[in-house]
Amino acid sequence: MNSVAPYPGPPFGRAVALHSLGWLVAANIVGVWLALSLLWPALGDLLAPLTYGRWAPLHLDWQLYGWCSLPVVGVLLTWCFDFGYPHVRRHAGIALTAWSLALALGGIAWLGGNTSGKLFLDWHGWTRPLLPAAMHVLWALLATHTVWRWKRLSSAERTFRAVVLGVLLAAPAVLYWSMDRKVYPSVNPDSGGATGAALLGSTLAIVTIFLLLPAFLGLPALGTRTSRAPRLEAGQRPALPGLVRRTGVTWALVASWGVFLAIDRGHASHHAPAQIVGLGTLGVWVVLLPVVWRRHDWPAGARPWLIASFAWWLVLVVTGWVVFLPGISEALKFTHALVGHAHLAMAGLLTSVNGAVLVVLTGRRAPRTAFWAWQAGCLIHVAAMLVLGWHETTHVAGLFRSESWTQALMAVRLAGGMAMAAASIGWLASLLRP
Repeated sequence: MNSVAPYPGPPFGRAVALHSLGWLVAANIVGVWLALSLLWPALGDLLAPLTYGRWAPLHLDWQLYGWCSLPVVGVLLTWCFDFGYPHVRRHAGIALTAWSLALALGGIAWLGGNTSGKLFLDWHGWTRPLLPAAMHVLWALLATHTVWRWKRLSSAERTFRAVVLGVLLAAPAVLYWSMDRKVYPSVNPDSGGATGAALLGSTLAIVTIFLLLPAFLGLPALGTRTSRAPRLEAGQRPALPGLVRRTGVTWALVASWGVFLAIDRGHASHHAPAQIVGLGTLGVWVVLLPVVWRRHDWPAGARPWLIASFAWWLVLVVTGWVVFLPGISEALKFTHALVGHAHLAMAGLLTSVNGAVLVVLTGRRAPRTAFWAWQAGCLIHVAAMLVLGWHETTHVAGLFRSESWTQALMAVRLAGGMAMAAASIGWLASLLRP
């Protein structure tokens, strides 16, 4: 990773960051309110009938489909859009506005009690087609710009882009189908939680996206450039992702997906050796993913976020496998430890990756105070939830009686959440300044 000034971002990079950070701030504010309500339940009466259950979907879904997703939308725009087109900013704005409008309308419905009751899939009734529609708008724009650039692409690049666009075209229909109240994934019969195959498949999907990020962002491999000429001009991006060009990494990914296809993907117990071993194969990506990323020329401002993402990735994979083991999974599955692990993934890993992505897209560093406040707040929050979850296994009654030790851990959780909220507000404010 180079230490010189960041590259200039694409013409729509700032708009992507504003939409992304806007939803992060909104979701964090709701999260702080939820943490306050858990610490002092009487506060919920102030906003009745907007109870905890009505606010929770906003926090969960705005984080997942807003903050965690919009930077990826920006990556796709960067990969497909023709920057020489005079209305490229307008087209990016259409895609981003459609996505944000779906999230805003969804929030109104969830506050009104219109939800499916499925975590992270709360879209129900008239809101169910909103996000898939926004995804179709995005796809249409990506496909249009790809067609405009078609003659400048090699045959291999055309094939690769056609495959990716084909997968993206199927995504809205899959999401719409999964929102159905009658559709549920396979369940671990001995813990009631996810199976090893489900955890492996979902994580491998994230690994695949992460491996493609450097090329989709137009980051050259180290040693392939000697100058800092603008890297994001149309036609100057790598013809094929480094993942495809590096045979070893490609075969490792193919082997990982082969393991997923080989093990039982139905209602499988975490006592089955194949489920334990299969999930454990993710350990190879603790090493390979950082190696692949470090072979690309990231802007200097992305360095802290990348280092943080490597640390969170290591902790996430190791702890995810440990808490899946027999005896541990049964004890921790439906405690606050699950909340801590979810924040480890989204507030820790994904936020750090998105931080690096936004540096590339905007050409601007995030404030140092925002970075450290976020990382410290996330660490405090995750630690508090893991400790609380561990004590729940033997002192669950104390949680419902709001004993002093549970209240203290809830207060620590609130402090961590407030630090992250403050960091996101400061981050957004820095972007609004010229």
